Amino acid sequence: MIRRTTLAPTALSTASLRRQPWLLIGLSLAVVMLVLLPISYLIVRALEAGPDAWAVLLRPRTLRVVFNSLGVAIATALLSVVIAAPLAWLTVCVDIPGRRFWAIATALPLAVPSYINGFAIIVVLGPVGLLQQMLAPFGVERLPPIYGFAGAVLALTLSSYPYVLLNMRAALLRCDPAVEDAARSMGDSPWLVFWRILLPQVRPAIAIGALLAALYSLSDFGAVSLLQFETFTRSIYVQYRGSFDRSGAALLALVLIGLTLSLIGIEHLIRGRPSMSRTTCAVARLRRLADIGWWRWPAALYAGLITLLGVGMPLIALSYWLIRGLLNGQTLTTLWRPLGNSLLAAGGAALLTVVMAVPIALLVARFPSQLSRLLDAAAYTGYALPGIVVALALVFFGANFVPWLYQTLPMLLLGLAIRFLPQAVGGLRTTLQQMNPRVEDAARSLGRAPFTVFIGITLPLIMPGVLSAAALVFLTSIKELPTTLLLSPTDFPTLATMIWSATSEAMFTQAAAPALVLLIVSAGAMALMLINERTE
Repeated sequence: MIRRTTLAPTALSTASLRRQPWLLIGLSLAVVMLVLLPISYLIVRALEAGPDAWAVLLRPRTLRVVFNSLGVAIATALLSVVIAAPLAWLTVCVDIPGRRFWAIATALPLAVPSYINGFAIIVVLGPVGLLQQMLAPFGVERLPPIYGFAGAVLALTLSSYPYVLLNMRAALLRCDPAVEDAARSMGDSPWLVFWRILLPQVRPAIAIGALLAALYSLSDFGAVSLLQFETFTRSIYVQYRGSFDRSGAALLALVLIGLTLSLIGIEHLIRGRPSMSRTTCAVARLRRLADIGWWRWPAALYAGLITLLGVGMPLIALSYWLIRGLLNGQTLTTLWRPLGNSLLAAGGAALLTVVMAVPIALLVARFPSQLSRLLDAAAYTGYALPGIVVALALVFFGANFVPWLYQTLPMLLLGLAIRFLPQAVGGLRTTLQQMNPRVEDAARSLGRAPFTVFIGITLPLIMPGVLSAAALVFLTSIKELPTTLLLSPTDFPTLATMIWSATSEAMFTQAAAPALVLLIVSAGAMALMLINERTE
């Protein structure tokens, strides 16, 4: 009897996994078809391209844009690693003043859109910006121009280094502190322990974070436009707006996708090296923080400086122009409608994205197979597509096949969902894999239908992961600029489009108020993510 009782759950679990989840497969295929729609559009437009469109692709200016885009992506990735690697080590492994505070504060720039950082750089570090005004008593009449490559890299780095920071912090927290203690007991200094013991273990996390930073900069539109540096996203937007034939923009978008996929290929190569990706599993033992002596104070100062640049500078710039405009008698446009539209679009996108991600995450986590892995990989295609490419595809699709959806809120929500679907799939898949499937098998053995099991058991258990995924999609959707610019309904202002319109016309006071509101809302979404991470 005992032997039967022990084997029954295993047999039940195996049988349940062998049943083909046709509903999940059908829903996942439908979602993947929507995700692949932009690439299909680009291929169709490329095949229809005439000589003039190919001339756009083959002109020398396009080669210069390729080098500009790659240069910005590589420089942003390298600078993000230089900034984030010390911060991750200091906030996880070293005893510095305010360590827990800096762990949160240095990650907050993730909530700051790149175009707000670009605006802040112009206001503070511009030729006649706030810094020049502070130095004017010392005879400084004008600072060197911040526009171009240097300004674009700085703005993008301040927005993207948290990708490296968060990935590296997570990897460090999984490392076994006993290895560090053993190295220190043999006389290694904290610096040597970091360089010889920790860095090889977290190198894959650093590489993946750098890849995310490079992809972010490659697909950015707002910062490079404000700082007047020509990259592919800006060229595609200009080609789209300035020509009746969209084939040239489609060809440029295909080149951009090629660059993006080449960077993703590097990630797969790195992830395929077991000697690099293996890290020691986390243990219950607490980490003994390293003592770096008086260097702890410069280390805390470094964390404060990065926080000042990433969060303080945008707040200072926005507050300065807001107060200055109000003192000069300028009237501000009411923000209730743009705020409501932004919350509606971002909230709707978060809900739609999570709903689209659930069948794929369930299929991968509960029914692993070659098909499920293929669908999972296809779902990540949207992350390789810049927002402007997704928007161009949906504009073509809506205008030609579903004109009743063209320039409507559902079309905007679909574009945001395609763009940020991987964020929700990854979070939900990880949460499901951490949950014991025998709980669901036991409920099904009592006669409950699969849908009832999901609603009554699975969904409550994974709810923290669902909320974290929704908060992340909300955060990125409310900041998204090119998709919103091209897909928003007529007379549908949002905070992001208001900021873009005002800053592009140098109306900094009108941009400051919506930018401050956007920062507050984004910070709230980040707080929800952190709370749910602790809950998980």
